[in-house]
Amino acid sequence: MLGGVTVVEGSENSLEIQELALFAVQEHNKNQNTVVEFVKVISAKEQVVEGVLYYITLEAKDCESNKIYETKIWDRPWLKLKEVQEFKFVGDAPSASTT
Repeated sequence: MLGGVTVVEGSENSLEIQELALFAVQEHNKNQNTVVEFVKVISAKEQVVEGVLYYITLEAKDCESNKIYETKIWDRPWLKLKEVQEFKFVGDAPSASTT
């Protein structure tokens, strides 16, 4: 649906969505002079505009702990342009094990 936001089914396994999430982390690192490491995609939504806006929730390692971030990426493939419009921390990732 043009203009509507839809869930990307199977986004956690989508190579395209993972590449976009990795791109967002790399851009964040470059712009903020940080070293955040991409771990995995949690979920994604997309909105068809002049191109596609992707809303991706991802997990990344920041220092010694995993964190959850939300990013918004505007992709216009016919122009070969991708732009990270937002990259924000939303909380700590649930720990896989307790030590």
